[in-house]
Order: sequence, then C-alpha cells, then structure tokens
Amino acid sequence: MFKFTAYTDGACSGNPGIGGWGAVLLAEKNDEIIKRKELSGSAKETTNNQMELIAAIETLKALTKPTKIIIITDSNYVKKGITEWLPSWKENNWKTSAKKEVKNKKLWQELEELVNKNKVDWKWVKGHAGNIENERADFLAREEINKIKFVS
Repeated sequence: MFKFTAYTDGACSGNPGIGGWGAVLLAEKNDEIIKRKELSGSAKETTNNQMELIAAIETLKALTKPTKIIIITDSNYVKKGITEWLPSWKENNWKTSAKKEVKNKKLWQELEELVNKNKVDWKWVKGHAGNIENERADFLAREEINKIKFVS
C-alpha cells in the first residue's frame, strides 16, 4: 500500500506582487520513496495566501484518482482555513466572524471540492526551519518568481 505525502508552499515578491507556488509530491512504500513529483507555477499579480492555496489545489489536481494523502504546509492560513474556518464561513454566507467577505472565496471553494474527492490529512510545519521537502517546495516557488522577474 502506498502512502502519499505532499509538501506545499507559496511565495510572493511584494504582497500583492509576482508570486510562485511549489509542491513536492511523494509516494512511499515501506518508508521508502518510490516516486517523487515536483510541481510549480506562478502568477504576475497575486498574494502570498493565493499562492499557498494554489499550491494545495494544484497538488490535489495532480492526483489521478481519489487518494488518501497528507498535505504538509507552512501556512496556518491554509491549514486553519480548510480544517477550522471553512464551515463557519459557509454557514455565514462566506463572511468572516468580523462580517467581512472571505478573501479568496473561489480558491477556497475549489480547494474544498478537491478535498472532498480525496481523504486529506493536513499538517503544519514551521517554514524555513530545515525541513528538507518544505525547503524544496519553497525553492520551487521562489524559482517561479525569479523566472518572471528575469523575463519581465
């Protein structure tokens, strides 16, 4: 039986500004990595939180069938949003507890739809703290930013 784990990260140069996202998707069997896939992308005008959400969304889109997966993120915004805040937002017609519109509503809706097709466990890891795969996801995100800056 395979165990699937993904590390996701988003980054922005300016906020809003040029953004990038990265993800490392691992398939393991008997604690050995059998397959590794790296994903990344960018946007010219975005926010860090949008890139964090898109990293998780694109990771789930990369799955070819419903899958049990652990997504590890250094974004409390993503982890708490999907595991704690989302039910209240929906109950309150997509308003926060402060009665303001939820930011990134369409991304949250897309993420929820993908999560509902899979069995996702969410874990948080401290960013820039030496976790190799989290650092790799961050590198991929920043590399995407640099590609846009180089071309622009």
